[in-house]
Amino acid sequence: MDTPASPVIAPPRRRWRLRDTFRSLAGGPGYAGPRSDHFDGHRFFNPDVQTGRSFRDFLRWQRTRQRKPWPEWVENRARPSLPTTLSPGEVALTFVNHITFLLQFPGLNVLTDPVYSQRVSPFRSIGPKRVRDPGLPFEQLPPIHLVLITHNHYDHLDIETLLRLEEAHAPRFVTSLGNRAFLQQFGLHTVDDLDWWQSVEAAEATITLAPAQHWSSRRPRNRNRTLWGGFIVRTRERQVYFAGDTGYWKHFRNIRERFGRMDLALLPIGAYEPRWFMRDQHMNPEDAARAHLDLGARISVGTHFGCFQLTDEGIDDPPLELAAARERHGISPDAFQVLETGETRVFDGRDESFRSNST
Repeated sequence: MDTPASPVIAPPRRRWRLRDTFRSLAGGPGYAGPRSDHFDGHRFFNPDVQTGRSFRDFLRWQRTRQRKPWPEWVENRARPSLPTTLSPGEVALTFVNHITFLLQFPGLNVLTDPVYSQRVSPFRSIGPKRVRDPGLPFEQLPPIHLVLITHNHYDHLDIETLLRLEEAHAPRFVTSLGNRAFLQQFGLHTVDDLDWWQSVEAAEATITLAPAQHWSSRRPRNRNRTLWGGFIVRTRERQVYFAGDTGYWKHFRNIRERFGRMDLALLPIGAYEPRWFMRDQHMNPEDAARAHLDLGARISVGTHFGCFQLTDEGIDDPPLELAAARERHGISPDAFQVLETGETRVFDGRDESFRSNST
């Protein structure tokens, strides 16, 4: 099936109100259900390690941090070039920004953790601000059928962007357990929330929530009331893994055991310094290289960097340190790649190539 190439123009956006800010901060009622190996009846937890540092740790970080300077603004060098058609087995990937990617399969367009706002914050005037435009303008998005939301942190669950997508595309939203009621409060109509290893069928694809080592919160009082995870998208010909936010953990090997090799794996490589604070919740490039090997992915792609200064490393450190990690582990540059913001690449399943489609 051909993928439509004509852009969808967003209708007038719903006005953001003060009560929306308070509702966004509240984060919804959370999840109520039976206990499990990662839910105690009230809050979710990681089975092997406690993540999400204490407020005292946060103050220590702020007091001792050595934050590398970032540029005030960066112009994107790549221009997206979305394919007009895709053959069976092909997958197109466009890096929008931060952790937002457009994934295109024949007849299916997917957005991951979409963020088009100026800040990843509950407020419009404070909080981490973008240093570059989205690589693919919102008005140039093709029809979006499916939106994946890994967890409720502001740089992954951006309510204003989700409202724009609802108005312009009316997609199906798939998220982690406990977030459905929260999103429905804002008028999102078609929302599924999943527990680890649960699946839902959507647009001739199977979407599975895989475990991650992370945490959730919109404010301190609702910490870990909703789940976190990554997604596996399985079509008839391909499997793509989107890790979301995660520390390095055994779940990469578990995914390989359950699903076999991934054709594409989108792995976070940024927001990792200082390590004493970030180690359990965010991978660094060394961890990402190990995850790539655990997964046995045909091709991995770096995510979660280069747009919002969330931690202390420099803007160019993640791809530079990934190059060093690849060399240490004997991973070729073609096997673990970094896209320019706005770049489109097409995975061709016939020869497992991953070619640029951008200018």
